[in-house]
Amino acid sequence: MGTFQMGTFLFFKNKKTKNRNVPDFKKIMKLLLHTCCAPCLIYPLEKLRAKGDSVTALFYNPNVHPFAEYKNRKQAVEDYSRKANLEVIFPEYKPAEYFQAVNTKEYGKERCIACWSIRLKKAAEVAKARGCEAFTTTLLVSPFQDQELLKKIGSDIAKEEGVEFYYEDFRPGFKKAHEEARVKGIYCQKYCGCIYSEIERCRRSAKH
Repeated sequence: MGTFQMGTFLFFKNKKTKNRNVPDFKKIMKLLLHTCCAPCLIYPLEKLRAKGDSVTALFYNPNVHPFAEYKNRKQAVEDYSRKANLEVIFPEYKPAEYFQAVNTKEYGKERCIACWSIRLKKAAEVAKARGCEAFTTTLLVSPFQDQELLKKIGSDIAKEEGVEFYYEDFRPGFKKAHEEARVKGIYCQKYCGCIYSEIERCRRSAKH
């Protein structure tokens, strides 16, 4: 298991054909979409549904701090999902899972890698448990995230968990989706989510 891509669609190897090099080109999937926030959900959901995928969302973000911020983001996803007729899974908020994952990795890229890893691992586990063919994440819509690193983490976890990771560069829809969110009054956060990114944001603001 891993990531397969052809254009913007997932590429599955056909295990039934005599020629093992002949693939199935499957455009429709039962897919689990890890969701970081409502504004970033808009475009990926639109794109995936446009090609016929059956999408279920997972709001698993133990990195978000403080709890009031988590509740704001969760409420925004709940409100948007009702209007979009989207099923969303909301695991219990357990920030300790995040802090355990980033312990001794609080600064720099290592922190982000640990954060992305626990969230995508949870997505893979839930996708597999629910019989989904693949999982992906709305983190891929953000121009502020490392696409190649997210792709690698997703692919590695896919191999470990035995469920495919679907990769698509959703960044072209970031600006329009966030403008739509603001127009519709959807809550838009001002920082990535964790306490460390909030501290970094405040320090940058203080310099201006």
